[in-house]
Amino acid sequence: MRIAILGAGALGCAIGGTLAEAGVDVVLLSRDAPHVEAMQQRGLTLRGPRGDRVVPVRAASDCAGLAPVDLVVVLVKSYHTEAAIREAAPLVGPGTLVMSLQNGMGHEDVLAVTVGRDRVLGGKTYLGGVLLGPGHVIAGTAGKETVIGELDGRISERAERVAATFRRAGLETVVTGTIMATIWDKLLINVATGAVSAISRLPYGALYRCEPLHRVALEAVGETIAVAVAAGVRLSRPDPEAAWRKAAEGLPDDFKASMLQSLEQGQPTEIDFINGAVVRAGERYGVPTPVNRTLVACVKGIEQALDITRATP
Repeated sequence: MRIAILGAGALGCAIGGTLAEAGVDVVLLSRDAPHVEAMQQRGLTLRGPRGDRVVPVRAASDCAGLAPVDLVVVLVKSYHTEAAIREAAPLVGPGTLVMSLQNGMGHEDVLAVTVGRDRVLGGKTYLGGVLLGPGHVIAGTAGKETVIGELDGRISERAERVAATFRRAGLETVVTGTIMATIWDKLLINVATGAVSAISRLPYGALYRCEPLHRVALEAVGETIAVAVAAGVRLSRPDPEAAWRKAAEGLPDDFKASMLQSLEQGQPTEIDFINGAVVRAGERYGVPTPVNRTLVACVKGIEQALDITRATP
């Protein structure tokens, strides 16, 4: 299977590098020129529990000269999704599938406008990554699951084929007939740690030792569960504490939530697609979400203080 990682930042490299290490034909696409150059010249360095290892990879800054692939895995920031998939047109052939593994909600609808809903697979991953420098990432893959599925609930051969490719590379992957519930399940994880880590500037080790932030996180997840229930979604673990624990499983103390990484890099966060999505859904279903609303305001305030330009979702 030929795979393109569209948005090969921290998580994209953790996934793409692991696939490449297993012999899968992968190309890593990133707009970060020094990052791409480092991978082209020295390979991708993956840091895991046993230290660093270097993986030879194909990396590029755009799609020029690239042929269509079997699967495009979308991992760009949420607010870049529409532009990125349009620019990736050379990668999309007659049989190409497109799958989002992004944080937050709503990406499948954005992708469907450009490539057609019949080409889109839904997906969520609990894998993690931290960009340490150009061509160097922490790959948090141990014990972390990826869940994929058809948007209409079918258990299809093509989804099984994607999952089998991931599993052969050591990435735990399952196919589900309830991918939308899975997307809500993953939203609980993002809500649990993303904003509180970004606001406090704490990596996971320190974050998980701060009881006041623990309590705020549980309240935010509790609101998210209430909204999901009102929307008629059947969650696999409607328990705030379980979501809090799941978020940190298998990750080192120096791991940083992607929202915190965005702020440290001077980039807009995906707050509108995570806690902001909870607030909007709460308004739709008549469920109050004061904690999530406050977290959105705080993160946007930090963005403003750092003079970070925000893209409108």
